[in-house]
Amino acid sequence: MDSIKKIALGGGCHWCTEAVFQSLEGVIKVDQGFVAQESAKSSFSEAVVVTYTSQAIRLKDLIQVHLQTHNSTSNHSMREKYRSAIYAFNQDDFELSVAIINELQTDFDDKLVTQVYYFRAFKPSAAQFQNYYRSNPQKPFCKRYIAPKLKFLSANFSQFT
Repeated sequence: MDSIKKIALGGGCHWCTEAVFQSLEGVIKVDQGFVAQESAKSSFSEAVVVTYTSQAIRLKDLIQVHLQTHNSTSNHSMREKYRSAIYAFNQDDFELSVAIINELQTDFDDKLVTQVYYFRAFKPSAAQFQNYYRSNPQKPFCKRYIAPKLKFLSANFSQFT
């Protein structure tokens, strides 16, 4: 029997992140919006909550796609709005996410800035921004930023699309 799980992911624009994860087999639902982490300095940042079946796609696969489809090694000035993060809903996924990040570091020349946090809260984006790419594939933003990510995903992670 499939195990339904959730993980929240933040990196770049949540429109892009939403489109990437909506394209993966085993992903049941992607909720786009803003996620806050459990910490003394908790704040909301653009992210998605991914609901998936762990028999169809592993957490490691989701994290690998996530790290490769946003600038996970850049500590740029917009990191508060676009936090490079994995938000775990439980201790097992938190510990596994940390181990996966450490393992996947070898795939990158620069140090990953992606942090693992415990999920605290979610606020959805306004209705007109939900399913942004699927509703607006011809918009300039979608053509310029999202379509190349989906092309990269298809070329490098075809086993999941």
